[in-house]
Amino acid sequence: MKNLKYSVGIDISMKDFACCLSVINDQQDVKVKASHKFDNSKVGFQSLLEWIKSHCKEALPIFFVMEATGVYHEQLAWFLNGKDRNVSNLLPNKAKKYLQADGNRSKNDKIDARGLAKIGAEKKLQLWTPPSKELYTLRDYTRQHQNLNEMHTATANQLHSIEHSQFQNKDIIKQLKNTLRLIEKHLKEMEDIIAKVIKSDPVLKQHHKNICEIKGFGTLSFAVVAAETNGFILFDNAASLVKYAGYDVIENESGKHTGKTKISKKGNSRIRRILHMPAFCAVRDDQPQFQKLFERVYDRTRIKMKGYVAVQKKLLVMMYYLWKKNEKYDSKFDHNKKIIAPAMPGATLDEHLKEALIEQQN
Repeated sequence: MKNLKYSVGIDISMKDFACCLSVINDQQDVKVKASHKFDNSKVGFQSLLEWIKSHCKEALPIFFVMEATGVYHEQLAWFLNGKDRNVSNLLPNKAKKYLQADGNRSKNDKIDARGLAKIGAEKKLQLWTPPSKELYTLRDYTRQHQNLNEMHTATANQLHSIEHSQFQNKDIIKQLKNTLRLIEKHLKEMEDIIAKVIKSDPVLKQHHKNICEIKGFGTLSFAVVAAETNGFILFDNAASLVKYAGYDVIENESGKHTGKTKISKKGNSRIRRILHMPAFCAVRDDQPQFQKLFERVYDRTRIKMKGYVAVQKKLLVMMYYLWKKNEKYDSKFDHNKKIIAPAMPGATLDEHLKEALIEQQN
């Protein structure tokens, strides 16, 4: 039997990370060679490489697999990428479902690391590509803007509740109003910084100019989608992007049972959140390609939100094609020429969501 590759599963937390080194042979047998725990620090990262070197005696490719758990995995991922190592980041739900399907009922760091190592050994995973410094910075700013926005909404709701209650505390009302003004100031600062980051980068500036020709697509919408998708660098087609954003359609049918057909929402909620208002604007501003899509869906379902979700998806896919081709949006493109993304396994794209995959034509 011939060994094919090594796989290192890494279950990481704030303080440390558990590692499992496995190897797979040409008979598809996966064997665990060693397990160890390291500190989540630069010293621990270097110790990991020395540990790998001591156990990997054969000249085989080595793949590191970890979960994208919050931000705790980022320093290790960047360290390994800087050492020209093969790194793959999995979404936690994907790793969880795999482990459950493999018969694992218990859960701890060692078991999770072994499961990740097995995934890396058995599957050909997409390698992680670190975002550019500008997109990484932009992601931090856009997420901070969202946090501030949520704080503003919560504070405004609290103020509204107190102002309309039987007994109104003037001191609390004054404090809440001051808090709102401070949050609004910070929101404006974040918006100015985001705009400055985009203008300072020639690539982002050009894409911003091309894409924001779409009515309803503003600087903040552009910045969030660009930052959360890492400039679409990880997506080879529109279908994978649609799934990443949670717009892929899932069905619930078996025998005589017919459940609801809906989008999965198993993806990046920040993208869906930021595209909510642009979809309203795109329909309201009487842009035929968006308005007609909305009307078709509404006429068939009598549910307005389904129409707006279809428009959201169309905006996202249109941005993807404009970015990939580096072309400026043209509202007069040919509606009859379109590219349909392949259906996802276990899901069927219904008609109105297929329409969302129309590619811009010159």
